[in-house]
Amino acid sequence: MSEPTLFDLSQPGKRCTRMPRPERAAEELVPTRHLRAEAPALPEVSEPEIARHYARLAAWNFNVDRNFYPLGSCTMKYNPRAHEAIAADPGWARLHPATPDECVQGALELIAELETWLAAILGMDAVSLQPPAGAAGEFTSLRVFRAWHDARGDAARTRVIVPDTAHGTNPASVARCGWEVTVLPSGEDGRVSPEALADALGDDVAALMLTNPNTLGLFETRVLEIAEMVHDAGALMYCDGANLNALLGHARPGDMGFDAVQVNLHKTFSTPHGGGGPGAGPIGVVAKLEPFLPAPRLVEREGALGWDWDRPQSIGKVQAWFGNFLIAVRAWAYIRAMGAEGLRRVTEDAVLAANYVRGALRDTLDLPYPGACMHECVLSAKTLAGETGVRAADIAKRLLDYDIHPPTMYFPLVVDEALMIEPTETESKATLDRFIAVMREIARDAAEHPELLHDAPHSTPVRRVDEVTAARKPVLRWREG
Repeated sequence: MSEPTLFDLSQPGKRCTRMPRPERAAEELVPTRHLRAEAPALPEVSEPEIARHYARLAAWNFNVDRNFYPLGSCTMKYNPRAHEAIAADPGWARLHPATPDECVQGALELIAELETWLAAILGMDAVSLQPPAGAAGEFTSLRVFRAWHDARGDAARTRVIVPDTAHGTNPASVARCGWEVTVLPSGEDGRVSPEALADALGDDVAALMLTNPNTLGLFETRVLEIAEMVHDAGALMYCDGANLNALLGHARPGDMGFDAVQVNLHKTFSTPHGGGGPGAGPIGVVAKLEPFLPAPRLVEREGALGWDWDRPQSIGKVQAWFGNFLIAVRAWAYIRAMGAEGLRRVTEDAVLAANYVRGALRDTLDLPYPGACMHECVLSAKTLAGETGVRAADIAKRLLDYDIHPPTMYFPLVVDEALMIEPTETESKATLDRFIAVMREIARDAAEHPELLHDAPHSTPVRRVDEVTAARKPVLRWREG
């Protein structure tokens, strides 16, 4: 029997807690043109029914606290609850962004320390915490690039080179900045070829957006040569830092020749990821780009910290107030707790876990690019699909029956039937072994009982949907009748 909805439970006259009626009529408080002519068609239910309804939905939702979540390139790792508690402290959580600087010196000191720490981790000269998400960090970096080119009178640069192994938001960020995208095909080894790059470079190129390691989980081993070529052409180097979990304490984008890099605090540094946010995508830049960073900038004057709005070359604001402050608090707490050696260990364990999974499954699925990977591995169900008709999507759906969240599928686009697996450093060997065993069992079922996978999932509250109809005729809101 299906679970009743709030509309099924609705009865006229049911109410939650009754609040005192205002002493003044609604027409006195709100302009008449903004008042509804009729009451909305909402269910009439009791407070316990509402609480139980949402508790039931929460129990259905898959999350990283519940089980393994190896979503490739998204770093869905378990985050310590201690850092949540720190961010929830009223001293942080109840700060109003308009509080005078002299009353929030502790908060400003935290922001200053986090900017300094991130600059050291990235090998950059300056950091802005203002961008509210990873894609916003991309966009902000490109806006800074554009301002730098314009300040030099070099407005003829209209193209940005984006490898086909980049994150999917990179081309959108380029278009949003008013530039054209030149897609650079990767080489046979899954990396950028300097020879192919040479053909793409020109006087009209503003930047190269490089994800390192790229979305195949491979480190761009010729990055120094690539950076030199881009700079010789008068362009700038942007590093997509979404995969920073693979570099902490071992390699720095600034040392690789990048001019700007965005960091997903909501992936790497102990902050929530998923559920639509909030996120934080700070950017780090080299010294020559610092004047163009978003305003305001945090500065010290006469022994006190405050915001400097006098930034004539700044690109302006990219987020209300000063960014998502409580995400910065979580990241500050994480870095402070881990320390330099702890951050190094994060990368070591994350890379070890990815290569352990890759090595264990290389005989079960196709390995499109041989050799060691970084923090994530990309496998392919191409052969399995050809032999059994079971595709990557079927494997992903079947994993749900084992209470394991599917990895990223069909990305990167350069791999047919791709399954992109990022186990992160927070999972135990026992968890990885169970995942490997489940994947092998699914592969056996694909050969012997393919219908089992075609009809999966079998145990979830919502079974397999008609994906074509869902995409072409989505039902986005409830309608009565």
